[in-house]
Amino acid sequence: MPGVYLSSAAAVLPEGFEARMRALLGSEYEDFLASFDRPLCTGLRRNPLKTGFTGDLSRFSLSPVPWCPTGFYYDAVSRPGLSPYHAAGLYYLQEPSAMAPAELLDPQPGEHVLDLCAAPGGKSTQLAGKLRGKGLLVCNEINAKRAKILSGNIERLGISNALVLNEHPKRLEERFAGYFDKILVDAPCSGEGMFRKEEAAVTDWTEDTNAICANRQLEILTSAAAMLRPGGRLVYSTCTFSPVENEGVISDFLWKNPDFSVEKPDVPFFSPGRPDWVANPAPGLEKTFRLWPHKLLGEGHYAAVLRRAGDEAPAVLPPEPAAKCPPELAAFRGQTGAALPEGKLLRFGDVCYLVPQALPEVKGLRVLRAGLELGAVLKNRFAPAHAWALWLQTLESSVSLEESDPLLARYLSGDVLPSDKRGWTLVQADGLSLGWAKGDGSQLKNHYPKALRRPV
Repeated sequence: MPGVYLSSAAAVLPEGFEARMRALLGSEYEDFLASFDRPLCTGLRRNPLKTGFTGDLSRFSLSPVPWCPTGFYYDAVSRPGLSPYHAAGLYYLQEPSAMAPAELLDPQPGEHVLDLCAAPGGKSTQLAGKLRGKGLLVCNEINAKRAKILSGNIERLGISNALVLNEHPKRLEERFAGYFDKILVDAPCSGEGMFRKEEAAVTDWTEDTNAICANRQLEILTSAAAMLRPGGRLVYSTCTFSPVENEGVISDFLWKNPDFSVEKPDVPFFSPGRPDWVANPAPGLEKTFRLWPHKLLGEGHYAAVLRRAGDEAPAVLPPEPAAKCPPELAAFRGQTGAALPEGKLLRFGDVCYLVPQALPEVKGLRVLRAGLELGAVLKNRFAPAHAWALWLQTLESSVSLEESDPLLARYLSGDVLPSDKRGWTLVQADGLSLGWAKGDGSQLKNHYPKALRRPV
């Protein structure tokens, strides 16, 4: 039988995938197949950490995503990724069904939360929004290149209470046993829900892919379980349709970990899991969730909400020692009135960070970002970091430009701006902080990061 051509991905669905899905879905298969012909679902998620916005998003033609209070579908023609609002972290562009796992995890301010497979950062930034700057969010990514992308998105959205790591889950298991209240495992998978978006997901798929992924997923999930406190919640998710990687992994895990059980939050938008699709199903698989692209507006996802038996406080770990505030930083704050989040000061060489009080010792870990980067002490002066600007809501000296103002495009390109201001100044787009500039009374020298600049 010839494969189905995907116009959006310029690829053909693998015949093995087609045959499996036809056998599983039966009468639903034709509707499932038809979903590959509709336009891609495009979504964005508002960042609740960004307040003071005075602009207008109506041109994006937003409509709500039912399972995510901060999620919206948008008109792809509007291209919100090119807006200064995106650079300012007002929203994160995210496929709508991918918004479900963080909602199911439902972290609360003050909790210790782990996103174990976090890149590129969509779910991490969503979790951070729910924490509201309180507690600790540990975001880990084993792939070093993807971990840098993750760190950049944490910075862009103005998140102050995140620790970004580039570690193997086994190493974290040794350091954080029983430490987290909530854990998200959005596991690397065969990516069958990405077939319409990424040609590589189609061309890389083989008959053996699902089993190979399932073995890795169970290993990651087992490490995550060891880091969850008794009574804590864990969400396992994938963007694939494979029963082997979904119900199969959860079933194997539950048989091996009898202190875990499946919870079923009230989410009427999603379809139940299919225990009949795996051999020797563990109890509770029908309480897991499937997001089918032919039943809702999304590319597809799977999620299982797991609860560990018991009710204990998180394990107490040795704290990371706080550093003394350097006089250069104190002087900068005195001159500018720049606010800080709650926490303690850390120094990595000349670079200063403000981290949550709960941050445990990080010595020996590959740390890409620890809390909020404040800046560096350089030759008896303080140079503020871009991350601090993106976290700040206001500053004594600031310039707020409308999105349509040509000066805003000039700033994002790295150009100087005319101004009579002196000293460090916060440049904003409709009330959203974008970055630093420094005035001499006639112009503002541009301190927007060179790597982020865009031509006018």
